[in-house]
Amino acid sequence: MTNTIKWGILGAGKIAAKFAADLNKTEGTELVAVASTSLERAQQFALNHQAQHAFGNYEDLFSADIDVVYVATPHTYHKEHTLLCLNNGVGVLCEKPFAMDETEVDQMIALARTNKVFLMEAMWTRFLPSTLKVQSWISEGKIGKIKTIHADFGFKAIFDEKSRLFNPSLGGGAFLDIGIYPAFLSLFLLGYPSKIFAASIFAKTGTDETTSFVYQYDNQSTAVLNCTVVSHTDCEARIYGELGSIRMHSRFHEANRLTLYTLDGIEVETLDFPRDTFGYNYEIEEVNYCLRNNLLESPNWSLADSNKLIHLLDKTREAAKIVY
Repeated sequence: MTNTIKWGILGAGKIAAKFAADLNKTEGTELVAVASTSLERAQQFALNHQAQHAFGNYEDLFSADIDVVYVATPHTYHKEHTLLCLNNGVGVLCEKPFAMDETEVDQMIALARTNKVFLMEAMWTRFLPSTLKVQSWISEGKIGKIKTIHADFGFKAIFDEKSRLFNPSLGGGAFLDIGIYPAFLSLFLLGYPSKIFAASIFAKTGTDETTSFVYQYDNQSTAVLNCTVVSHTDCEARIYGELGSIRMHSRFHEANRLTLYTLDGIEVETLDFPRDTFGYNYEIEEVNYCLRNNLLESPNWSLADSNKLIHLLDKTREAAKIVY
C-alpha cells in the first residue's frame, strides 16, 4: 500500500463534515470520494472538502480508487453499510456505536475476518492525547487504585419527533448517542463490571431522554454515570483513587485539559492539550498506521474491545428497559 491512504466517506451529514475537515489536516491522507443518497448533497460536500468524486448512491462509491471508508450514517445503518464496504473488499472505520447490538457487531466482525479486510469502530476518544495521559497517570500509580469514576454527558436538545435523536427507528436517544462515552471510559479504565444498574426517563416517542447507570466491579470499584438530552450538564469526568484524583475537564470525551489532585484535593498538575482539529485526526492516524502495516484491526482499539463495549451497552440498555 502506498504511503498516502485514500479515503472515501459514506454519508454526508454533520459528523462526516467534521471528519472530512480533520482528514484534510492529516498527513498522508487523501479524500477521494463521498457518497450520499442525494447526489446534490454529495457534490456540495465534495466541493466543501476537496473530494475528487461525489456519488448519489452508496454502491457507486466503490468505483473510486479507495483504501478505506468512513461510515457516517445513522446508527441503524451501520451494519448494512459496513457489510457493503467489506463485501467490496474495502476497509472500514465505522462511526460509534459500532452497530445497534452485539448480534450485528458479531456479523460485521465475522465478515471482516472472513474477507480479511480492515475494520475498526470510530471510538475516537480512545486515541486522544488527553485520554492517553489519563491512562499513563493511572498506570504510573499517580492516584493509586481507582475507587470510583463519575462521568456525565448532557445537552439540551430541542424536541422534534422527526429528528434522528428522538426517532427510535434510527437508534435515537441519549444512551447510544452520548451515553457511550461514559460507558467507554469506565470500560477502558476499569474493565467489564460485575453488576449493572440503570434507569431511564423516556420521551413520548419512546427514546430515552435521560439514562443514569452504575457499574460495580469485583475489585470494589464503581462507576456512576449519566447521559441526557434534556439539560446541559458539566460534561466532566472525575476519576477518584486511593491516593488522589483526576479531573477530565469539559467536555471530557474530547478533553483539552486535565488536572491531577492529591487525596485532599490539592492541585498537583494541570496539563493542556491544544489542537486545531475536532480530534478525529488521531483515529485517522491509527487507521492509516494499520493499513500501511497490513493490519486487519487496531492493536489499540481491537474488534474484541468493540465487542466488549457493545455487550456492555446491550446489558445496560436491558437494565434501563431501552428498546429500539
